[in-house]
Amino acid sequence: MSRVDAIGQKVQAAFAGAPRNERLHVTARLRSCPIAAIAEATPPSGRVLDFGCGHGAVSLYLALTSSAREITGIDVDGEKLVYARAAADAAGQPIRFEHMAAGYRLTGEWDAITIVDVLYLLGEDAALDVVDEAAAALAPGGVLLIKEIDFRPRWKFWLAAGQELLATKLFRITQGSRVRFLSPTQFEERLVAAGLQVEHQSLHRGRMHPHHLIVARKAG
Repeated sequence: MSRVDAIGQKVQAAFAGAPRNERLHVTARLRSCPIAAIAEATPPSGRVLDFGCGHGAVSLYLALTSSAREITGIDVDGEKLVYARAAADAAGQPIRFEHMAAGYRLTGEWDAITIVDVLYLLGEDAALDVVDEAAAALAPGGVLLIKEIDFRPRWKFWLAAGQELLATKLFRITQGSRVRFLSPTQFEERLVAAGLQVEHQSLHRGRMHPHHLIVARKAG
């Protein structure tokens, strides 16, 4: 795992009042996920939606790297949102966290939408539906950022897949009953069909997992 950078350390500090297991989960997230690259690709200002925000580590990192971002995080896990709100308050960041009820549909006009390690938990059809909804919910010139894992290098994929199966099926750390990994090409095809311009960033070097970031832009 990578070291936690200076902004990540501020995120860690914001969770000081959370239970030990929650703190460990956030720390592991900060060490394993290339959040700095996601933040760099996210517009520095405007309305940002963090879809499937969990504990809010990505949301808080985005807020700490630019005060001009107006961030909303949404998730199905109400307990994690309690810790997310407490951490945002501790860091003095006005992030809005909302619970996703059953039947939630992604709507609105967002300058950026981040979806970080979420879609593989939904099943193929539901994941692609979310991608369609996110593309439609972007404001003109808006950016959709999807961070998932790639199938290559193969050994890194199998390592990541095994860990996620343990997290969802055995330890129940993450909510998700339909673990299904989709390739970057599948996402690109859907995004191009929606009229977005797509760029890819392979972010696995120096990390245990084959992280892959898709940056899709809507015409202005």
